Amino acid sequence: MSIWKKQFSLESLNQTSINTLVEHLAIEYCDFDEESLSAVMPVDARTHQPLGMLHGGASVVLAETLGSLAANMCVAEGKYCVGLDINANHIRAVRSGIVKGTAKPVHLGATTQVWQIEIVDERDRLVCTSRLTMAVLNHKKKPQEAEIQ
Repeated sequence: MSIWKKQFSLESLNQTSINTLVEHLAIEYCDFDEESLSAVMPVDARTHQPLGMLHGGASVVLAETLGSLAANMCVAEGKYCVGLDINANHIRAVRSGIVKGTAKPVHLGATTQVWQIEIVDERDRLVCTSRLTMAVLNHKKKPQEAEIQ
């Protein structure tokens, strides 16, 4: 059974990245199934730290991007999710190529969600593991506009 409560395609997800940090880092959603969402990110000058390897902050951006978007696709209309906490353990250095992150839910509750995001290199070796906690909130109702007579 699918965790997704909203309809989406890879094309529609990638459209959400236009004019954002996600686009700047060339993160691209590449796959989803009934319980996970994946994206790839290049390891190049945009994502390097001064020693020429993948910046840990770029890995965290990839992890939070995946977990946050996935969380928002798992809530009903009228609800949205925002990040509360993220941690990351950097396991392996990467100097070039691409990395792929995959987000899977650990907990999908009424007020919080917890997501596990695994980032691997092109040889499927673990680069970073991250855990993201999201708050589930209700959209505030807009005050009704005064009727113009």
